[in-house]
Amino acid sequence: MLKIAFAAPAFPKTGAIAVGVLADGKLTATAAELDKLAGGALTRAIKAARFTGKKGQLLDILAPAGLPNPRVVLVGVGDPAKLEARDLADLGGAVTGQLLHSGESEAAFVIGEIKGAPDAGARGAQYAFGALLRGYRFDKYKTTEPADKKPSLKKVTIHCKEHAAAKKAFAPLEAVAEGIFHTRDVVSEPANVIFPKSFAAEARKLEKLGVKVTVLGVKEMTKLGMGSLLGVGQGSARESQLVVLEWLGGKQKDAPLAICGKGVTFDTGGISIKPAAGMEDMKWDMGGAGVVLGLLEGLARRKAKANVVGFCGLVENMPDGNAQRPGDIVKSMSGQTIEVLNTDAEGRLVLADVLWYAQETYKPKAVIDLATLTGAIMVALGTVHAGLFSNDDELSNRLTAAGKAVGEPLWRMPLGEEYDRQIDSDAADMKNIGGRYGGSITAAQFLQRFVHKGTPWAHLDIAGVTWSDKARPTVPKGATAFGVRLLERLVAEHYEG
Repeated sequence: MLKIAFAAPAFPKTGAIAVGVLADGKLTATAAELDKLAGGALTRAIKAARFTGKKGQLLDILAPAGLPNPRVVLVGVGDPAKLEARDLADLGGAVTGQLLHSGESEAAFVIGEIKGAPDAGARGAQYAFGALLRGYRFDKYKTTEPADKKPSLKKVTIHCKEHAAAKKAFAPLEAVAEGIFHTRDVVSEPANVIFPKSFAAEARKLEKLGVKVTVLGVKEMTKLGMGSLLGVGQGSARESQLVVLEWLGGKQKDAPLAICGKGVTFDTGGISIKPAAGMEDMKWDMGGAGVVLGLLEGLARRKAKANVVGFCGLVENMPDGNAQRPGDIVKSMSGQTIEVLNTDAEGRLVLADVLWYAQETYKPKAVIDLATLTGAIMVALGTVHAGLFSNDDELSNRLTAAGKAVGEPLWRMPLGEEYDRQIDSDAADMKNIGGRYGGSITAAQFLQRFVHKGTPWAHLDIAGVTWSDKARPTVPKGATAFGVRLLERLVAEHYEG
């Protein structure tokens, strides 16, 4: 993990230095001071390049004259009055991404006061958060990687007058980052390493942080009548599990917020088997459960004053001789029956019982579920927004605002009786697919049938945002942990007291 440190204002004589530039190429006071030491080298570099100081723009100056440092990175901050926390984290991540494989082992972010911008301490904490997130790498199975392919950057130091305040503000952000990294780890692991029981073992690691962990196996779930969830996993040699994570840091009598995650640790599609091409990606079909794990870890590490209970429905969807068949009818814990027309529409079958169990057992004030549920949401929204479905405007608005604040955007999708009728079945209470059109909507309608009347509920379809084929400022290529920052922000703003 990248090491983060905080120190008083200074220009180190070794390693890379990053300083800010405002819109129209105007140097910040700190950058102007460094430019003076460099004999105007920064100003000359700006004039020679197409660098305007636009937010997120970087200019990497190698061996600047007059300075002992091997490189200076000019960071475009744009209009300082428009800088928000997510922008600052993105800037820290962008610089780190620029330097990660540069050959530099250390970098210094030198921050001064900028009129109209957040104070230097607050900026320093967010720069550090972004740097830490971008420095993540899942490389535990690489044994012969060439040295020039390995990250060289080991340490980032934030230099600012308010360095003590920055370090204090960074502490809860670092706690959230730990949860994000745990999510990225389990989502990145292959399915022969992360399966229902090994995921449950990962969850038990949170007990040392004060999280109560309960694991239900097939025997317990059978007694509870969870035929919907158990039907999905019956074709696998690996036993299905339901993991419950309790963080009760709020008032004793306060009803908890329930967060439910789809945890299909590998999805072949079952008897309705998927095409071979791309099936390897289905190791991350447990991304929703991974977010629940990381969220609860982050909340526990920062000692959140909130009651939050996470639920991970963990199964492996395999096509052996005991597997569920298209046309089978199963009975859910709610008592409702489901005709399984497509065994590859399995995540909703898992969540049906998880949602019901969460409400029956904990009587939560609201329920949110996350799932890599449908390819249809990717057709609709691509890989930028997650789909948001909700029966409650206030909860929906809160989630949307939280997502915008942290850079994990949501787009609200419709629900309605016309869509709901598409999942009516002639043979059972409902069927698990609704036809060719509106697939993400009919999947959400299916889940809504397992939400108690009057309970605020939101469903996040994260199929398009759980894995990234390219790096972004705070997200390396691979597992994103989309949802951890969003839900942590939601809890902090609306459920802590």
